[in-house]
Amino acid sequence: MMRVRLRGMAALMLGLVLAAPPSTGRADDDIVATARDARMHRVVDGLLARMTLEEKAGQLSILGADHGDLETLVREGRVGGTNGVLPGRDVAAYTHHMQRLAMQSRLKIPLWFMGDVSHGFRTIFPIPLALASSWDTDLVRRVHRAAAREATAAGVDWTFSPMVDIGRDPRWGRVAEGAGEDPYLGSAMAVAQLEGFQGGDLAAADTMMATAKHFVGYGAAEAGRDYNATYLSAGELDDVYLPPFRALVQAGIAAIMPSLSTLNDVPATADAALLQGVLRRQWGFRGLVVSDFDAVAQLQQHGLAATPADAARLALQAGVDIDLHSGTYLDQLPALVRSGRVDQSLVDAAVRHVLEAKYRLGLFDDPFRYGDARLARRLPLSAPQRALAREAARESMVLLKNAHDTLPLARRGRIAVIGPLADDRADMLGQMAAEGQPQDVVPILDGIRQAAGGSVAVSFARGVDVSSDDASGIPAAVASARVADVVVLVLGEDIHLIGEGHSRSSLDLPGRQQALAEAVIATGKPVVAVLVNGRPLSIAWLDAHAAAILEAWVPGDEAGHAVADLLFGDASPSGRLPMSFPRTVGQVPIYYAHRETGRPYDDSSPLARHYSTHYVDVANTPLYPFGYGLTYTTFAIDRVRVEGSPLASGGVLHVSARVRNTGMRPGTDVVQLYVHDRVASVSPPVRLLKGFQRISLAAGAQTEVRFTLRPGDFAFRRGDGSWGAEPGDFDVYVGGDARATASAPFTLVGP
Repeated sequence: MMRVRLRGMAALMLGLVLAAPPSTGRADDDIVATARDARMHRVVDGLLARMTLEEKAGQLSILGADHGDLETLVREGRVGGTNGVLPGRDVAAYTHHMQRLAMQSRLKIPLWFMGDVSHGFRTIFPIPLALASSWDTDLVRRVHRAAAREATAAGVDWTFSPMVDIGRDPRWGRVAEGAGEDPYLGSAMAVAQLEGFQGGDLAAADTMMATAKHFVGYGAAEAGRDYNATYLSAGELDDVYLPPFRALVQAGIAAIMPSLSTLNDVPATADAALLQGVLRRQWGFRGLVVSDFDAVAQLQQHGLAATPADAARLALQAGVDIDLHSGTYLDQLPALVRSGRVDQSLVDAAVRHVLEAKYRLGLFDDPFRYGDARLARRLPLSAPQRALAREAARESMVLLKNAHDTLPLARRGRIAVIGPLADDRADMLGQMAAEGQPQDVVPILDGIRQAAGGSVAVSFARGVDVSSDDASGIPAAVASARVADVVVLVLGEDIHLIGEGHSRSSLDLPGRQQALAEAVIATGKPVVAVLVNGRPLSIAWLDAHAAAILEAWVPGDEAGHAVADLLFGDASPSGRLPMSFPRTVGQVPIYYAHRETGRPYDDSSPLARHYSTHYVDVANTPLYPFGYGLTYTTFAIDRVRVEGSPLASGGVLHVSARVRNTGMRPGTDVVQLYVHDRVASVSPPVRLLKGFQRISLAAGAQTEVRFTLRPGDFAFRRGDGSWGAEPGDFDVYVGGDARATASAPFTLVGP
């Protein structure tokens, strides 16, 4: 399991119960850290002894800039923190001003400033689903390190990221914020984000607290509809939805945010078994639990609480330390304690969590350590930030089709760029773009024009809008295509169809974009489709008729440059899908790690097919499988070998395979390792991802990749409800996506 190796004080203070880093032997560091830990407890104990109930309730409350009495409450020491991500505002000046007000309060407890920093702060990188498509944890770490530097320079010291919900239903708009359908890839991306945000020392002026959300199961919302109820078996919960959260707790995540939704009929905000039982007692989590936006008050809408007082009581007793935005704790907790309905020890324990977290951030040493107006002005959109944004966008894009080597494009002739998103700026930023500005975006059209050079004539026609029924622009687009040598058709979704609150019942191209595509392709000109979207779409027709398809996701500030780099071959596509693409919405949910049925698909005869699991109108398989992606070369993977079988407790299994670049260009492959358990106490998934490596090879070159597996890597919720691996026979598969065929067997034996 990957983890952040926090040093000295940070490691001790975060209380990494499950995954403490190995001792470095630095006794002096341990002594210093212990002394700082003791000082923290003295500071916190002293404050708790002096605080009124109203001040304690304030520390357990985060209020927005929309609260009419915010500045008064800050001066009175009756609020713990407020927004730091405020588009259209000078954030550095605002956070400094509010902190000065906090220093006028009786106890001078510093504020913290927070918000959603999910894929950049001022410089905007690709959305999280796109970053997961890079399968590059080092890149993801660097992206979030850069975002943390920008945010902290503006005074923001806490982000409500990463979102680590597993998403297997692309109708759910928030798949854009996660890492897709797989818990192994999701855990790897989650820890990389954590390492970028929190670094090795939370007290450093350029690191910030991170928050794992939404605990847990939000991604399995019924019908893919945001905020809807979730029902999960114990096995599905343990094996699929909890692992990314468990990985982050082991890695030292500072905060956890419960889901807005219900899990098996209990709202997560009031689920003591989840927050106290699993999170605190089983996993040893020592950090903060912060509610989602207004989630405490919404316990009334869930039908669990009759009054605001009941909502506050239920949430606090369940283990929610902080009420985000609703003000319910601020208004209700003092009276609840005085009436005896809430034990003051619960309030004090939650306040202790808050004050210790602020101490770890270094706010008691210097309340203004996270604001540097000069640095805030200098950092964003600098050459290094731009270069990183361009690299991240390039690596995140996935080449889905490239018939007859249509790509890369030659720098000659005439190119018609067509589509509603080709000259767009704002929609390249995506939802939750923090302080991103549309004027900083390089549109795809501009990137193509800049990269094409003087020998290429580039024309543009919008054709249609993203969601409008107006098709009057299609004839002009067709005319542009007819006089071109090749068409780049930029289609997809805008920000009104992506992210929170934007679930869809259809995965087709919205508006009249399909009609535009059909009309342009009917000209007979080769068409390269570039997709800008925040979820897998059903594009079976486009796959059958376009010459090439590049999945660009929502690429951020450097959208145009990154797309042009790939279209003209200045870089080779290397992204791989973190979610399966369905042929039609009727296949949803569709994911690679499904369980086999007693009647698996059998096409050996009409009768056999009739009585096996299948659709009568579409294939069972996805259009593009998990892990899929093309490059401008070809790779072959063979000679899979295992060493260390039979694998016993305490043993190590080594898996190796040969990877060859069999094409004419250099390229990067993402070599993926899958495991299948042949027989288990519960029906096992057909295969599970257990490792991956990005491998770059020159044309004709080859190398050997090696993976290391241990018995714990095969643990799951067994038939008796316990957690662990089971002895038996397994197969490993190594290849370029979830359909990998090169394999070898091994055996796992008991202790």
